[in-house]
Amino acid sequence: MRLPITLLLITFGAGVALAETALGQSAAADRARLLTPTDPAFTTPAPAVSRVRLDTPKGPLVIEVIRAWAPLGADRFINLVRHGYYDDARLFRVRPATWVQFGIAGDPKVAQAWRHATFPDDPAGQSNVRGTVAFAFAVPNGRTTQVFINLRDNAATHDKEPFVPFGRVVEGIEAAGAFYSGYGEGLGGIRAGRQDAGFAEGNVFFDREFPKLDRIRTAVVNR
Repeated sequence: MRLPITLLLITFGAGVALAETALGQSAAADRARLLTPTDPAFTTPAPAVSRVRLDTPKGPLVIEVIRAWAPLGADRFINLVRHGYYDDARLFRVRPATWVQFGIAGDPKVAQAWRHATFPDDPAGQSNVRGTVAFAFAVPNGRTTQVFINLRDNAATHDKEPFVPFGRVVEGIEAAGAFYSGYGEGLGGIRAGRQDAGFAEGNVFFDREFPKLDRIRTAVVNR
């Protein structure tokens, strides 16, 4: 039996509406969790190996996360990605041919919720060679959400901190090297105590003061 076109359109429209409602509910649930770093969802162990795709204006990056390298770091990163923490985050600190750093959420309420949500250090393991990805920190056992990508072999300086890689870029390292770096390591680098405004205002601050920064459109666990 052939259904009338009008009925087909109504059915299709209803399906789209239901899908949009489900997506909206999922996004709302993720944001609610992101406002509560102690939610058990953020303690789920990561797979032994997984891949995360970052969509950026300079092209996609694929990070292979290897839990054996740094179990605690892998768990934190994968769980943040799963719940949308890095979506629309600015790549706020870029030193050309050296590293690129990100991890202050665009939503200031989320950024503030995670600012002091530290987790313990992983034992030193893999070296910070070109393409590896690790959490940044200011003090021992002080890792939270900020991550950097090594754009060159930084083992000589980073291994003794130690910054412990939890993964590596397997696709798109050239895109990472092309992120806007014109703001340098001064205020535009949002270093040390200068990060307060980023946490207080999120992307409103970054877009007002540093509009040329690149961003992560979406971060998704592919497998």
